Amino acid sequence: AYNIHVNGVLHCRVRYSQLLGLHEQLRKEYGANVVPAFPPKKIFTLTPAEVEQRREQLEKYMQAVRQDQTLGGSETFNSFLRKAQQETQQIPTEEVVLEVLLSSGQEVKVTILTSDQTEDVLEAVASKLDLPDDLICYFSLFLVRENKDGGFSFVRKLQEFELPYVSVTSLHNRRFRIILRKSYWDSSYDDDVMEHHVGLNLLYAQTVSDIEHGWITVTKEQHRQLKSLQEKVSKKEFIRLAQTLKYYGYLKFDPCVTDFPEKGCHVVVSAGNNELNFQVRLPNEQTKEGSFKVTRMRCWRVTSSVPMSNGPSGSSPGKSEVKLELAFEYLMSKDRLQWVTITSPQAIMLSICLQSMVDELMVKKSGGSIRKMFRRRVNGALRRSDSQQAVKSPPLLDSPDASREPMAKLSSKLTSVSLRGISHSSSTNDVGANDFHGNYAFEGIGDEDL
Repeated sequence: AYNIHVNGVLHCRVRYSQLLGLHEQLRKEYGANVVPAFPPKKIFTLTPAEVEQRREQLEKYMQAVRQDQTLGGSETFNSFLRKAQQETQQIPTEEVVLEVLLSSGQEVKVTILTSDQTEDVLEAVASKLDLPDDLICYFSLFLVRENKDGGFSFVRKLQEFELPYVSVTSLHNRRFRIILRKSYWDSSYDDDVMEHHVGLNLLYAQTVSDIEHGWITVTKEQHRQLKSLQEKVSKKEFIRLAQTLKYYGYLKFDPCVTDFPEKGCHVVVSAGNNELNFQVRLPNEQTKEGSFKVTRMRCWRVTSSVPMSNGPSGSSPGKSEVKLELAFEYLMSKDRLQWVTITSPQAIMLSICLQSMVDELMVKKSGGSIRKMFRRRVNGALRRSDSQQAVKSPPLLDSPDASREPMAKLSSKLTSVSLRGISHSSSTNDVGANDFHGNYAFEGIGDEDL
């Protein structure tokens, strides 16, 4: 059997025969010329060297499948991962109550099936809150870890290949929770959300929470104005004022380490406004701030590695053995590209943020909107069949230039996948491939920009 790690976390355990079954199903649906070659069967028992060779071949196969936009976004592939996740965690299909947090700290209890996928759970939460169907697309479910100070850290955005109930309960730690938050970057979409009182309340609660956590920078005078609007319960005006503040709509990450401007610098990274903002503490204790625009990132990659020894004490259980890095190639000047690396347990979440910023930019460039995107996805789906699964259409965003050399635009959902034979669980070679995310929103710098 093989462990499949998704984003540095054990997702499921599968046998060769199960993966072969997936391969045959994909070939049947999409044709032999679309699906990558599968490691062949062997008549005799495999030697240790052949076992390792097969593991490497299977790893490459899985990565090739999910890098293909059609195969990696297919319901066949996603439902395979969901079913395998449920079987590995040995959680039977049954009705359960799942608690989902709102930014206000309120808990929403929804009755779902353990086998319900992310979209099903999101719809159940929206239904409980009376959030209209056409506003669901503006929100997502996130896995977070509650901190001792009452705040929380983002682990990842829940994806369609997983079952939220199984994902959170398999961590066996009550500090891991699921939270509902807005999932777009352009604050002009706030207007759509504020059209409805439930959307307005959710947005207002999130803004208040982000200010309280210090994620949005507020001066004393601005704080006084905000407090006055709060007392008058002027929620729209409160949000309008907050939109003018620094870091509004940003996600703030835990302190981590970067190699920019020099190795070993401590940094607080925030993602928002189509950029990564760095607040760097230099070795001389000076603090400097700068931003990296997503349109100047030519590509990025996430790598995960498992060192021999466990990670630093005090890190969260199940995560300490995995070291995650996000590296992006940045256009510093007209003809100078430079790699910048962030070493953080939240590297996957950072990558997901970058990918969703790019997706949003591309949708806007093509004259689309979040609602149009969502409508197309819903219309291309067979909703909630008896098997509790939806058959979804392929991802929406293609390269705007078909003649361009295809640098794989990887879906952010399986950013680093690795398979490790269970018999070799002490192996140090469990490293995800250096998966490059080509950035179709990348723009060069002209002389007038310098």
